[in-house]
Amino acid sequence: MTALRVDEVGPATSVQDRGRFGAQRFGLGTAGAMDRFGLASAAVLAGLPADAAAIELGPFGARFTAIDGPVRVALAGAPRGATAAGRPFAAGETALLQAGEVLALRAAKGGVFSYLAVEGGIAGEPAFGSMAVHARAGLGSPVPRPLQAGDVLPVGDAATGAPERSLPAARLAEGPIRVVLGPQDDYFDAAAITTFLAAEWRISMTSDRMGFRLEGPRIPHARGFNIVSDGIANGHVQIPGNGQPLVLLADRGTTGGYPKIACIISADLGRFAQIPAGSTLRFARIGMAEAQAEARRMAAAIAALPGSVRAMLGGSAEALLSANLAGHAVSATDPASWLDTAAT
Repeated sequence: MTALRVDEVGPATSVQDRGRFGAQRFGLGTAGAMDRFGLASAAVLAGLPADAAAIELGPFGARFTAIDGPVRVALAGAPRGATAAGRPFAAGETALLQAGEVLALRAAKGGVFSYLAVEGGIAGEPAFGSMAVHARAGLGSPVPRPLQAGDVLPVGDAATGAPERSLPAARLAEGPIRVVLGPQDDYFDAAAITTFLAAEWRISMTSDRMGFRLEGPRIPHARGFNIVSDGIANGHVQIPGNGQPLVLLADRGTTGGYPKIACIISADLGRFAQIPAGSTLRFARIGMAEAQAEARRMAAAIAALPGSVRAMLGGSAEALLSANLAGHAVSATDPASWLDTAAT
């Protein structure tokens, strides 16, 4: 089996899959990818199931080296400058690294999390049905913590001689982040709810995988800020005593004692998680039926990903743009000068 060595890495980079579900009643959080569609895109590009484990790259750059044989990697999620063995490499593409060749990734642009999947998968022992790293719980595989320089990840063998693959960029929803009110929206009066929905919120620099803190107007409580602790879902928006919303995400706990004014719909969670610290957003209220319909659309989009993968017979667009193509002229009126007869 081949391997991928971590040479340089920033914080918030770890192995994640869909997450571990079914044990929250025992206090075990789900962990899992912050952007489920980004994870699925990288995994499918690499020829894996959509919920397979991949490297979730935080906002900073990273550098990896293939060792003990060829490694094919696939990149998706937030775009970032990258080279594979010195060749341009873009999100939505695969690239083959021979032993000793380097994958260099720069900081994310216009997003936070990118996903690096490996053909053949990352080898490890699932804990409670998942390889997802949950650092606070000490769970995850191959290492139960964020990645560090010097880590070696055993990965599957690459199929040599196969063409590289690409996946068209998805058209993501735009506009406000959609929420369903509750379950404790009755702890806030109408004016507080109006403020929550109308305000512009800024992602705090103190945000992490456990939750994103929002900065903006204070949301007052009408019935106090303590409740009997109850269950938490990904995307729940708590309003603690300081009145500043806290959106609970993948590494959250399983219960909480602050009123939850709303919950971000599952179809918008990845889009929310990709908003960089310091950037702003707004919320929009929708109903439960619409939220469920959006969840079904997201599931259908993920299920359709394998059918969108294409072979890159001519190389990537970035590679073509960087190449010197002078020296071969074609005529628009002479198909014989540009038609690939070998492929017909």
